[in-house]
Amino acid sequence: MKIAEPTLPRLGLGMAALGRPGYINLGRESTFGSDARSLEKMQTQANLVMDSLFQQSEMPWLDCARSYGKSEQFVGEYLRKNNISPEKVYVSSKWGYTYVADWKVSLEKGEPHEVKDHSVENFLKQLAETNESIGDYVNLYQIHSATFESGVLENQDIHKALHDCREDRGWKIGLSVSSPKQDEILRRAMEIEVNGKKLFDSVQCTYNVLEQRPGPVLSEAHEAGMDIIVKEGLANGRVLKLDAIINHAKKLSCAPDSLALGCILAQPFQPRVLSGAVTPEQLDSNLEASNLSEILKADQPLLQTIMKECAMGSEDYWNERSQLAWN
Repeated sequence: MKIAEPTLPRLGLGMAALGRPGYINLGRESTFGSDARSLEKMQTQANLVMDSLFQQSEMPWLDCARSYGKSEQFVGEYLRKNNISPEKVYVSSKWGYTYVADWKVSLEKGEPHEVKDHSVENFLKQLAETNESIGDYVNLYQIHSATFESGVLENQDIHKALHDCREDRGWKIGLSVSSPKQDEILRRAMEIEVNGKKLFDSVQCTYNVLEQRPGPVLSEAHEAGMDIIVKEGLANGRVLKLDAIINHAKKLSCAPDSLALGCILAQPFQPRVLSGAVTPEQLDSNLEASNLSEILKADQPLLQTIMKECAMGSEDYWNERSQLAWN
C-alpha cells in the first residue's frame, strides 16, 4: 500500500507505445523496424527509456494501463530489479480495457486491439491484476476512457468501489477521457460524490495545439482542485508535421516536440504532461519542454499566436485520429 503523496512531477513517461508491439503513433517502423517485435525486444526498449527517465527526473513518473500490453509487468519488473523505493517514483495506471491483440502489431480490419468493460466485476478483476504487478508503487488509479455510453458515470456500485479503493489503499482516483465530448464527460464526472466527497482527484485528457476544445473545462477542473494530466500532447506525431510548430521551433532554436509540449505546460490550468517517447533521444527532447514552457509563460503573445495558428476543430481532430493505422 502506497499512501505517501510525493511532489507531483510535471513530465512523465506514458507506456502506451512501449508496452505492446503496435500502436497508432506515426512512424513506429523507423524505431522498431518491420521485423517481429518480441516481448523481450519491447521490454529491452522500455527499460532503455525508463533508464533515461530515472537519470533525468527528480521524481520519475510512469503511466500504465491494463490494456497497454505488458506495461504494468515491464514497469513492475524494472522497479523491483533496480530496487526503486515506492517513495522515489510516481506510478499511475488505468483499468477498463483489456488487451486482446495477442502481441500482434496489426490485426484484420475491424478486429479490436482492446475491449472496454467498465463493470464492477472487471474493475475488481483488473484491480487485483494491477495490484499484483505494481501495487506497492501505485499513486493514482484511473478509469480508462470514461464515456456516457459505458455507464460508468452513472453506476453507483462502481463509484462506491472506486471510493473504497481510495480509502483502503491510499490511491488517488482519476478518469481518462477521449472523443469530442471530453469536456461534457469531465463536467459530469466533477459532479459525482460518494459519502459527501468528490470521487475524482484527477483527470487525464487529450489536449494539444491541435485539439484545444477541453481548455475551458480543464481550467474549471484545476480551479476545483483536480490534478490535470495531458495525454497525446503530440497528437500521435501529427503535431510534428505542422508548419507553424516547425517554423516557430526554428526561431526559438529548439526541437518541434519540445515546443509543442511546452505550449501545453504553459497553459493556465497547470497540467502535468505525459511523453509518448519510445527512445531515450525522444525522451530527452520531450523533457526540454519544461524550459520552453517558461519562455512561453513569459511571452504570452507568442504562446497565443502559436495556439491560434495550430488549432483545428475537435470533430475533425478525432475523425483524423480514428483513421490512424496501428503500426
